[in-house]
Amino acid sequence: MEKIKVEKLTQEELENRGVKSWPIWEKEVSEFDWYYDETEQCYFLEGKVIVETKDMQLEIGAGDFVTFPAGLSCVWKVLEPVRKHYRFL
Repeated sequence: MEKIKVEKLTQEELENRGVKSWPIWEKEVSEFDWYYDETEQCYFLEGKVIVETKDMQLEIGAGDFVTFPAGLSCVWKVLEPVRKHYRFL
């Protein structure tokens, strides 16, 4: 199983990937189970979450570019309301 990948991209890298044209997803403070049936890439504009898998716990927040691998089961704990650009591969 691939791991969750968190990167800090430059504005140029974000523009090259076309991130600003991706849809936006928003979520209030909450906790929920999630399963990725396809790979998701996303860029966090606002908020803070903890994503827990059976192997790890990861804090993600504004400015993070994250790749969630297909086949991942996790729990999202939204600590601060989230706004993120996203796309499925």
